[in-house]
Amino acid sequence: MSSRIVLAISFALALLPFFGSAAHAQQSGMTFFVTSAGSGKGADLGGLAGADKQCQMLAQAAGAGAKTWHAYLSTQGPGAVNARDRIGSGPWQNAKGTVIAKNLAELHGANNLSKQTALTEKGETVNGRGDTPTMHDILTGSQPDGTAFAAAEDRTCGNWSKSSQGSAMVGHHDRQGLRDDDASKSWNSSHPSRGPDGGCSQNDLKSTGGNGFFYCFAIK
Repeated sequence: MSSRIVLAISFALALLPFFGSAAHAQQSGMTFFVTSAGSGKGADLGGLAGADKQCQMLAQAAGAGAKTWHAYLSTQGPGAVNARDRIGSGPWQNAKGTVIAKNLAELHGANNLSKQTALTEKGETVNGRGDTPTMHDILTGSQPDGTAFAAAEDRTCGNWSKSSQGSAMVGHHDRQGLRDDDASKSWNSSHPSRGPDGGCSQNDLKSTGGNGFFYCFAIK
């Protein structure tokens, strides 16, 4: 092996720690992501506490565990919680440093969320409409303004405790759907889940283009 080749390989190996630390540093500044994994039990996330724990665990693995993370999920009934009230005030940026919204008003208005910016904690895109399998249905249980639904109809799969009968409102992270309307383009309130098992199972979520993923935001 020539000395030039040896030098080139040595130089490349020397740069590896730099690129690794740069990527890690960028993710440590992350304040928003789509989960790369759900609970595996459909919309049964173990309630808000279980969902928050999942956010924290994934953030920790990505080097952003020093922050406090909450899931963007609403609940219904007595003591109902609005998703928008549990995620801080912004601004929020993804794993690559792209700002997706400066504040709550922008997040629920003209935000910068799309398939290219709604990344996982690993900085990876999530399959959208047209990909196989489609996984663009993101659990929120929320209305377009980030508030909870009235208790009359289940839109949170029993406040994130059911994996059988029920329904959960989902949004489209890629802002695409079957129609060219506001609901299809909504990141947080597109349509309720449904399916052969009753609406809340992992298979139900997959059947309409989801995988049990949800949004996580750093509150501080």
